[in-house]
Amino acid sequence: MLIPRPAGARGATRLDWLDSRHTFSFGEYHDPAHVAFGPLRVINDDVIAPGAGFPPHPHRDMEILSWLLDGALAHRDSLGNGSTIRPGEAQLMHAGTGITHSEYNPSRTDAAHLLQIWIIPARRDLVPGYAQRALDPAALDGRLALLATPPGGGGAVEIHQDARVLVGRFADGQRARHALASGRGAWVHVARGACQVNGTAAAAGDGFAVVGEAAVEIAQAHDAEVLVFEVTP
Repeated sequence: MLIPRPAGARGATRLDWLDSRHTFSFGEYHDPAHVAFGPLRVINDDVIAPGAGFPPHPHRDMEILSWLLDGALAHRDSLGNGSTIRPGEAQLMHAGTGITHSEYNPSRTDAAHLLQIWIIPARRDLVPGYAQRALDPAALDGRLALLATPPGGGGAVEIHQDARVLVGRFADGQRARHALASGRGAWVHVARGACQVNGTAAAAGDGFAVVGEAAVEIAQAHDAEVLVFEVTP
């Protein structure tokens, strides 16, 4: 079964420096029909104006994954980490018992476009941590590469949850298939471009819950970037 979540049906936060779309309930946007998908709690599609960003703020008991689509994002946190992430790099914070961080667009001319993803950890009160890794662009070309996995799962970064995040970029004619074990489901998010997800047309911002299917199949792509979140719904 494929359950669509059209881009235009998402919640929204619009400020003078931020245009954010919320796949699931977030902040002042609450939709009881769309609170989470298993441990996948947040997919925020954020566009941050040049020179703007989120001032220092706290988190706890959450795995927070950022994936840049365009531009750059400067990160600082209470663990002493300071870095700038760019497209093709995964950034992960284990908020655990508590972490404070800020995120700013360092450019004075170009917007930053990113997905911020929250995954509920399997256990509370974990030790806070930070990781940042670049993915090989060739690994994303026409296939789904592991972005985040449980420890030892081969992902670029490791999360404290039985979940796998995959990402791929698909030019015209490219296609991919990701098998799902019995009892597992997936959330598919089309970050840019267009494609078919299990035979259904999709465009940028569209999402799908995939439940009771043998696989996620990406086909009929046109300059598409797609993320797949494999979880137990």
